[in-house]
Amino acid sequence: MPRGEQLSSALLPLTLEARDAMTPDQILEKAAEGNLRFLEGRMIERDFLTEQRLTARGQHPAAAVLGCIDSRAPAEVIFNLGIGDAFNCRVAGNILNPDVLGSLEFATRLSGAKVVLVLGHSACGAVKGAIAGAELGSLTQLLAKIRPAIAATVYDGDRTVANDAFVDLVARTNVLMTIARIREESAVIADLERSGAVKIAGGFHDLATGAVEFIA
Repeated sequence: MPRGEQLSSALLPLTLEARDAMTPDQILEKAAEGNLRFLEGRMIERDFLTEQRLTARGQHPAAAVLGCIDSRAPAEVIFNLGIGDAFNCRVAGNILNPDVLGSLEFATRLSGAKVVLVLGHSACGAVKGAIAGAELGSLTQLLAKIRPAIAATVYDGDRTVANDAFVDLVARTNVLMTIARIREESAVIADLERSGAVKIAGGFHDLATGAVEFIA
């Protein structure tokens, strides 16, 4: 997710040539570098209005991030990204459904993104709701998509929302299971990954520190 050459106070958006010259692993390395800048207070200053204007007629994002709707986990900020660098698909609990999967297929197969990053985070409210068995309108069916991760999480201690360690472990399991489902349910993305054109990765964002750990 690197940038182009600096032009006055603005940074040029990612170009097709720059995006296509990178491998998926290099894109993930750039994401890690951006998160480190965020942690160390060395963030690249953005001219978002200029970036908006320069990308109005076309975009060439390097990655698609499937993250949680949580207000404390904006991918553009924690990875120090600019407009046009990444597709951002956000839904509570970073869950997968046909609409999300179709969006990721658009981002990769049709638009050329080379990385699909499933990004969970600590203290996830959706994960807590799933553990607690919460029910509320349409949220009920959303939380049901997280419950398999609860059953799949091996943990001998307190398996309730009162235990932050268990909540975070379920969130990590949910990321890994979502990655597995992408491969199982999308022949489009699975084929791209087998060919080396796309990499599916997982990350876990610590809300207390801002750090992102790549877990898959």
